[in-house]
Amino acid sequence: MWSFPERGKWATHDAAWRGNWSPYIPRNIILRYSNESDTVLDQFAGGGTTLVEAKLLNRNAIGIDVNDDALARCNDKLNFDYDSDSVIEVRKGDARDLKDIGDESIDLIATHPPYANIIKYSDDIPEDLSHFKLNEFVVEMGKVAEESFQVLKKGKFCVILIGDTRSKGMVQPLGMQVMQKFAEAGFALKEIIIKEQHNCRATGFWKTNSIKHNFLLLAHEYLFVFRK
Repeated sequence: MWSFPERGKWATHDAAWRGNWSPYIPRNIILRYSNESDTVLDQFAGGGTTLVEAKLLNRNAIGIDVNDDALARCNDKLNFDYDSDSVIEVRKGDARDLKDIGDESIDLIATHPPYANIIKYSDDIPEDLSHFKLNEFVVEMGKVAEESFQVLKKGKFCVILIGDTRSKGMVQPLGMQVMQKFAEAGFALKEIIIKEQHNCRATGFWKTNSIKHNFLLLAHEYLFVFRK
């Protein structure tokens, strides 16, 4: 179980990109599952947290996103002076189509996809998976899993952070459904890490409704560590 009550504010990190993960998470992933000069892929680059950590930890990295706003933010976040030999690339692309990345060329995947349409990150980008409803999203994440398997080197690790959601008072096990898609793509499940949630912007809203409608708050996410 991992718990980071303080999200981390070093370098250029902040919480302005809604739903981005604490930098403690990619930092621990990168340190444990890669070496200096390895290449890290984040195909849901979002707020750029993984890329900043790759730069700080002397890893090369590729950040991909379908959203131009996200790409601009990534480039902005990477614009700080630091003595690093890493090469960081920011590219526009779709996590379901990684043909521009060579087969078995990636040393580590560390990524935090959207949780279906809980938070919509764009208004008019059809490729944005944050527009997909739950069942459709799970199907599309199967394509993400297949592409991830294709580009990752044999014996290396793919680490995904994803949580569950709730609909009509009932828990929807999104995390486990996505885990199954990665297993179907050929990955072996090495670890399930429970990541405790802190400082969620919607906590007040959900706390009020949990009392009103008598349900428990979802206070965790899953960090799945897969091995090819």
